[in-house]
Amino acid sequence: MLTLKKKTAEYIASVAAKAFGEGLLSAEDVISMLEYPPDKTMGDIALPCFRLSKILRRSPVQIAEALAGGIECEEFSSVSAVNGYLNLKIDGTAFAKRVVSDVFRDGDTYGSPKNGEGKTVVLDYSSPNVAKPFHIGHLGTTVIGHSLKLLHEFAGYKCVGINYLGDWGTQFGKLIVAYKMWGDKTVIEQGGVDELVKLYVRINNEIKAEEDGDEDKKSSLADASRAEFKKLEEGNEENLALWRWFVDVSLEEYQKTYKLLGIEFDSYKGESFYTDKMPAEVEKLRNMGLLEIDDGASIVNLEKWNMPVCLILKRDGSTLYPTRDIAAAVYRKGEYNFDKAIYVTSAAQSLHFAQWFKVVELMGYDWYDRLVHVPYGTVSINGAKLATRTGNVILLKDLFAEAIARVKEIAREKNPDEAKCQEIGEKVGVGAIVFYYLSNNRMRDINFMMEDALSFDGNTGPYAQYTYARTCSVLEKAGIVGEMTDAPLCELESELAKTISVFPERINQAIADYEPSVVTRYILDLCAAFNRFYHECSIANCDDEQLRSSRVALTRATNQVLRTALHLICMQSPEKI
Repeated sequence: MLTLKKKTAEYIASVAAKAFGEGLLSAEDVISMLEYPPDKTMGDIALPCFRLSKILRRSPVQIAEALAGGIECEEFSSVSAVNGYLNLKIDGTAFAKRVVSDVFRDGDTYGSPKNGEGKTVVLDYSSPNVAKPFHIGHLGTTVIGHSLKLLHEFAGYKCVGINYLGDWGTQFGKLIVAYKMWGDKTVIEQGGVDELVKLYVRINNEIKAEEDGDEDKKSSLADASRAEFKKLEEGNEENLALWRWFVDVSLEEYQKTYKLLGIEFDSYKGESFYTDKMPAEVEKLRNMGLLEIDDGASIVNLEKWNMPVCLILKRDGSTLYPTRDIAAAVYRKGEYNFDKAIYVTSAAQSLHFAQWFKVVELMGYDWYDRLVHVPYGTVSINGAKLATRTGNVILLKDLFAEAIARVKEIAREKNPDEAKCQEIGEKVGVGAIVFYYLSNNRMRDINFMMEDALSFDGNTGPYAQYTYARTCSVLEKAGIVGEMTDAPLCELESELAKTISVFPERINQAIADYEPSVVTRYILDLCAAFNRFYHECSIANCDDEQLRSSRVALTRATNQVLRTALHLICMQSPEKI
C-alpha cells in the first residue's frame, strides 16, 4: 500500500501542477495527507482537500473535482470527488498482482524501509540483576528490547545488543555474608540461581528481624554486609572470587531462557565494568561547575527543567545509578559511535532517564538527543506483585515450562513423536507467552493469564502460528509455486492482498513509535484476512487453473510476510502444529 500511496501522491502532485500551477504541491505534501476511509464503500484511499484550500486558493470541492478528472492509474478501478474528498478505489486484481510481485521480488526483506543502512543503534535491554532469578517482571524489557533490535536490523541498522547486568552494589555484600554463614558450594552448583536467591531472601529476613527488634533499627548483619561490599570494592581477592562465581552461576541460568527466546547479546558488560570510568565524568561535572553540594551529597540541580536534583555522589563519595549510566553512555558512544542508543526499562524509571539525559546535555555532549528511553508498564500474575526480597516471584523458566508442557499434551494427540512434541511445545508454548505480552501497547500494565495466552482461538500466539502452519500445509498440498495471473479476484482475495500491502507501513510505525505491538496487531489482521480467504475460497483444489495459481501465490505471499512478522516479535514459525 505504501508503494501505491507514493505513486498516488506523485499523480496528484502532477495533476495539481497542471491544474493550479507548478511548485504549489509536492508529492511529499500529499502523501502525509492521504488516509484510509472508515467506510470502504467510499474507497480504499482518500485525500481530504480541505487543507489544500489555502495553498491552492480553491474550495475543497473544486480541488477534489479537478484532481479526480486528471488521475489515471491501472491499480484504481475508480476515482471520484465527493464533498471535498478525493476517493480512490483499488482495482483488486491489478493491485494484488503488483503487491504479490513485490513480496516475491523482495523475499525476506519485503517491508523493510532500508533507512538504517550505514547507521548504528545500541540497545540496552533485559539486564537482570546477578544472583536474582529471571522472573516474569523481566519479560517486558527482554522481549520488547529484542523485538526493537530485530526491527532495527530489518531496517538496515547495525545493532549492538547490550545486557547491562546488575552485577555491582550492596546486595553483593549481603550475599557474601549469607554465603559465608549458610552457603554450600555443592548445593549452589546444583541448584544455581535458585539457591543464591534463597540465601538473599534469608539474609534480608534476618536483617529485618534484627531491625524490628532494635530501638534504633540497627542490624549487625546489615553492617557486616556493607563491610563485605566495601572489601569487594577495594579488591579483596576472596570476595572478588565469590562475586565472579555468583556472576557465572547467574549467567549460566539466564542463558537457558535466552536460548528459548532465540536471543543473543553482543555485550554483557555490567555495572562493574564502569567502576573505573565514573571518576572522569564526575570530574568533568565538577570542572564545569555543574556539581553542587547538598547535605554532603554531590548533585546536579535540575530545577530549571522541573525535575528533582540528580544525585551523582552520596555523602560518603560512593556513586549512584546516574553516575554509572552517564559513564556507560560516554563509553558506548566512543566504542560504537552510535546514531541512537535505546534503553528499554520499566516506566517507573522514566524520571531517572530524563534526569541523566539532561545531565549529559548539560555536560556538552552533542549526542544527548540520540538517547532514547523506551518505557513499559508493569506485569503481574492474577494481580500479584513481584518482590525478590520476600521470595514472591513467578520465575520465567517455570512459566515457560508450564506453557511448554501444556502445548506438548495437545501436540501428543496428533503426533506420537516425543521429540517433535517437545519442539512444538517450545516453539508454541514460549511463543504464546511472548505474543500475549507483545499484543498490548507497551505502556499498559499487564495481568498475565496463562489460559488466555495458550488458547488456539482468538487473538493469541498459537492462533497466529497455527495460521502460519496452515499456509505451509496449503502450499504443500497445492504442489505448485503459484504466480499471479489476470484472473479476476473476489473481495476476500483483494482484501488479503491489501492487508499484505500495509506491512511496510506497519514496520515504519513500529520503529518510529518503538512499539512492537504494532507488528503483533498486524499479524492478527493478516491471519484474519487469510483465514477468511481460506474458508471461502478453494485454493489447492480450485478447478480454474489461472485462479488456482493466483490463490496459491496469495498464500505464498501470506506465508512469507507472516514468517517475517513473527520473527520480528521474537517468535518462531513452526510448519506443523
